[in-house]
Amino acid sequence: VRRAILAGLSLDSEAQDVVARNSDEPVTAPLGISHGDALTTMRGHDIRQLPLIDKDQRVQDVLVLQDVSEAPLSSMRAVVVAGGYGQRLLPLTSDTPKPMLPVGDTPLLQRIIGQIRDAGIRNVNLTTHYQDDVIIDHFGNGAGFGVDISYLREDEPLGTAGALSMMSPSEEPVLVVNGDILTAVNFGAMVAFHDEHGADMTVGVREYKIKVPYGVVESDGLWVKQISEKPELRHFVSAGVYLLGPRAHCLVQQGRRFDMTDLIEAVLAASGKVASFPIVEYWMDIGRMEDYERAQSDVRNGEV
Repeated sequence: VRRAILAGLSLDSEAQDVVARNSDEPVTAPLGISHGDALTTMRGHDIRQLPLIDKDQRVQDVLVLQDVSEAPLSSMRAVVVAGGYGQRLLPLTSDTPKPMLPVGDTPLLQRIIGQIRDAGIRNVNLTTHYQDDVIIDHFGNGAGFGVDISYLREDEPLGTAGALSMMSPSEEPVLVVNGDILTAVNFGAMVAFHDEHGADMTVGVREYKIKVPYGVVESDGLWVKQISEKPELRHFVSAGVYLLGPRAHCLVQQGRRFDMTDLIEAVLAASGKVASFPIVEYWMDIGRMEDYERAQSDVRNGEV
């Protein structure tokens, strides 16, 4: 589905439309293959998904690399950006930092940390600034939430990437998540995508559609070349989830505000590779009151 979206196909397309873009023969294995043999096959072909077929060549199951190897994310670190003021959510954020606002009966930040833990990541850094004592008092060292939490406390707001300069780069990619999003994105799939494409940085993106209510005219100077009646424009927007490889991490500038947009530009300027990973799972940016109310409704209705 993610590959189809990146290729500009609609979700009404057939699987063969995606397959037709790939000239390689598929790598498969017989149903019932041992995990050891499956792991050898995947490593030998540098793949992370292995379809299992029956004697009639029909796919019956799919193994992914994380199913047959030890937890691949256990050595990674995650950073949750939780220092924002949340001014658009006043008065709710007068005494509570935005990431600590309850969604259902659970603080948003606790939901994010739980999702990171369930993905197999245990080392979590929280960047804090506004009312950070509320966050620290709630989570402590993270032992009660199944993770090991340390804090990157900002004396002045450093943007969505600046606090990363307080950390030493590691050989493993670092997962960075904005503390004001509610999502069901598969972090393991994102890491596999990042590794598969040899990216220096991977940006989670969300497809955003804009319906233009007028006929759009395309012209070349004086002359009209084409008119499209009420077209729908498709764009990818940043979804607030990132993976940073060592090369990207080293480009974070110290001592000043530095946002993820600045980091993306720095990686591209250094001829680095930035991949886009479409998020097709549930996703909501809780930045406005109407977004917060929608998230509450979605939780009540079981959509999250």
